[in-house]
Amino acid sequence: MSTEVGENPKVEGARAAGEPSGAPSASDLLHGSILYLEGITVSFDGFRALDNLSLLIERGELRCIIGANGAGKSTMMDVVTGKTRPDSGQAFFDRGIDLLTMSEPEIAIAGIGRKFQKPTVFEEHSVFVNLELAMKARRSVWATLTARMSGEQRDRIESVLETVGLTECRALRAGAISHGQKQWLEIGMLLMQEPQLLLVDEPVAGMTHQETERTAELLTSLAGDRSVVVVEHDMEFVRSIARRVTVLHEGRVLAEGDMDSVQNDPKVIKVYLGE
Repeated sequence: MSTEVGENPKVEGARAAGEPSGAPSASDLLHGSILYLEGITVSFDGFRALDNLSLLIERGELRCIIGANGAGKSTMMDVVTGKTRPDSGQAFFDRGIDLLTMSEPEIAIAGIGRKFQKPTVFEEHSVFVNLELAMKARRSVWATLTARMSGEQRDRIESVLETVGLTECRALRAGAISHGQKQWLEIGMLLMQEPQLLLVDEPVAGMTHQETERTAELLTSLAGDRSVVVVEHDMEFVRSIARRVTVLHEGRVLAEGDMDSVQNDPKVIKVYLGE
């Protein structure tokens, strides 16, 4: 889980940094979008996990990323969040922030949140306290639990509880709620940090049908106020939420478009569907 959002001199400096004379500025490359990846290549012991990958995510959009195992989906998210440094390429965020010059915490502060497949919540604490801890991530657990919250902070937690559908669970221990509810809680913990871009990895793995439907509603509702990128293998779920789908294969974009056009693309049928 990412760290708390706040002001950071390096982030502000990245926004204000100029470009070499004659070169296109980062803002020009972004074209008003939230994320710009160009020519990203990542190799591990001779294997190219990403091979000259280029990707553009618009502000407020919900994008689904699909692809077989080893297609580069997780590595792409690792690059965006600063976990992995590419061999080459460019990665810009928001108003021209150069992600490749920043650490993982700095990227989180800049406004990128990532949710991994397996939920990581504080199981011994209540759902409410989990959200409080996420809001005050720079404090120790004890300092957070003994601090007095402002009315504004309490209202913020209540708002997030309502958004993720956990209002009735606020007092329950996080370890006692269902798998699906833990997934929603972790999304809520990221929302407490007010990310502009939310990366979500296989959110419906292990969920019941009802939980999957609720997750689809949640992720759809989050787009617009922020950009949401969903990596998922469940094609029925992708179809239920997809506005635009990107198919990765061998570290490159194989196809992109709405779900129908992607599923009917001969390249996708041959490579991804194995037909």
